[in-house]
Amino acid sequence: MQRLPLIISDETLRDGEQQAGLFFPYETKKTLAQLISQAGIHHIAIMPAVHETEEHLLKTLVAEGLDSIMTASTMLGKEFIDRAKACGIKQIILFYAVSDRLLLLRDAEARNFTSPPEDALVHRVRQNMINKVLENLRYATSAEVGLKVEFAAEDASRADFNFLVQCIREFQPYIEHFILCDTMGVLTPEKTYVWIRDLLELTQNEPLGVHFHNDLGMALENTIQAVLAGASMISGTFRGIGERAGNIPLEQVLTGLKWRFGIEVEGINYEALSQVTDYLDSLGVRPAPPYSKAALRHESGIHVNGFLRDPESYHIFPHADPEIWFGKCSGSSNFQYLFEKQLNQPLTPEQYNRMRDQIKSLSIQEQRCFSPQEIVNLFEGGFFND
Repeated sequence: MQRLPLIISDETLRDGEQQAGLFFPYETKKTLAQLISQAGIHHIAIMPAVHETEEHLLKTLVAEGLDSIMTASTMLGKEFIDRAKACGIKQIILFYAVSDRLLLLRDAEARNFTSPPEDALVHRVRQNMINKVLENLRYATSAEVGLKVEFAAEDASRADFNFLVQCIREFQPYIEHFILCDTMGVLTPEKTYVWIRDLLELTQNEPLGVHFHNDLGMALENTIQAVLAGASMISGTFRGIGERAGNIPLEQVLTGLKWRFGIEVEGINYEALSQVTDYLDSLGVRPAPPYSKAALRHESGIHVNGFLRDPESYHIFPHADPEIWFGKCSGSSNFQYLFEKQLNQPLTPEQYNRMRDQIKSLSIQEQRCFSPQEIVNLFEGGFFND
């Protein structure tokens, strides 16, 4: 049996819980973290900026002895890096978009243009992104802060290839891995293998990780092909739960590599993997099947904010409409999308912010998420007037 020093990064408690309609109570997440740790998983990610309950959970797990494997998913900004550092962790996953589609949405200069962007503007937007990320990487890895950093390249599978190579080369002095995210699940196994091999060749085998979504039902095989091509880190969730049609199921990747190719990952307790999946089974937790109605649901505020200006930013099916849900992971953009795009009943930004805060609190109190119709019912019933 071949032993492979592959880094396994778990996103069950973060990306997994972003599955619309799924809510993990605090004690459930603590239990999951302990079980995942016992399976020998190398990293467990939580995003403290989502809510103070996530911040408290991360601090608790660190205090209970999981400090060596806990990591914080972190947006760009010194305030977010400092908040993660204050939780007692030693490493973060800094994430930002690398595709032109998402970069043009987020760049202040590009937002003023309604016509197709010229090459000069695209070049400036890309350089703005590199400068911003480098500033944050230098800060996070400075002697003052002292964090290890993984960089997650959001929407890498739709990014310009040469720009991706440039990002890998410029960021590599500050990061452990450059994680290629197939955010919309558009890759195929054949393309994945060639993509990873070409990137490794052009970046002198810099460490690459992969984080693939399952919108087309191919995330598992895509990930296996990425490992065979030379990726040295994989990121996913147990049972494959997560946004839309979910992520790669870590237990299937690990077992698939072992049974099909005779590859065991160093540090993994294969006997303990089933303890995690059995626990999720006992909770009735399953990913949404690809091409199902449930796989069209979005709760993440970052994604819904993209919908407001570009319907194709986080949606790849032209003949099916996304459905916006509401919960702990929602932002004010969720309410803006519902009231402006669907109900044609615009409210003020202050109202959207207040509704976001109220639904986050209600979601935590009732330990669940809310459908669009439930939000309409709450609104008509005067809940958001309090």
